[in-house]
Amino acid sequence: MQIGATLVLHTWGSALTHHPHVHGIVPGGGLSLDGERWVACRPGFFLPVRVLSRLFRRRFLEALQAAHGQGQLQFFGDYAALTDPAAFAQWIAPLRTSEWVVYAKRPFAGPEAVQAYLSRYTHRVAISNQRLLALDERGVTFRWKDYRAKGRTRYKTMTLDAGEFMRRFLLHVLPGGFHRIRHYGLLANPVRRANLARARELLDAAPAVTAPPGDTDLATPTPFVCRHCGAPMLIIEVIPRSACIRGPPPPPPPQRVLA
Repeated sequence: MQIGATLVLHTWGSALTHHPHVHGIVPGGGLSLDGERWVACRPGFFLPVRVLSRLFRRRFLEALQAAHGQGQLQFFGDYAALTDPAAFAQWIAPLRTSEWVVYAKRPFAGPEAVQAYLSRYTHRVAISNQRLLALDERGVTFRWKDYRAKGRTRYKTMTLDAGEFMRRFLLHVLPGGFHRIRHYGLLANPVRRANLARARELLDAAPAVTAPPGDTDLATPTPFVCRHCGAPMLIIEVIPRSACIRGPPPPPPPQRVLA
């Protein structure tokens, strides 16, 4: 069976700390290898989460060890000693026995709710303007959420020196050419269109985009959803693209004045 996944990289915590993890959508089933039937998972169960967490731990640490052996890792400051293979092996050993967190749950409100949840992470940056409170001689003050606290005490303010604030923010700027969103399996870019059409055919499901009755022009897309209240956003008017912006005209040549 061929399954698929869409994963979104998320690298920050609420206090701009380095907290790399991924959010993903996995279909509840997949195409058979011959493409002739849809294989659905059992109701309420897709895969054993504990097995997945340990498999992910092993594969991640194997790749990390291989990257170190090929000289692809760099260490600075207090961690400079990890350049030595023996020191790195000693440092990584406890990670092989600690529990790694893989959190999975089925959607409670259907696929639309899952898409709305995942869309919160697709095009965001590490901190939004709404969380910035002040910039003064003390530094940058912003709101953050302490997930270890409970109730209203979760929401706190933090002030960082401007240099430290920029350091934390730049931790989450991806290198050039690095993709935050990736699609795998039957959702991979080269085969996604054909696979989704085949899956809809096998499941007798309507396409995601349909033309309204009596309209032979463009199909009407699914409404956008407001990321604040969750209500559908209605298209009131479509403003056509204007002419391309051009540079200002060159200045006129200097005039010669004859005495």
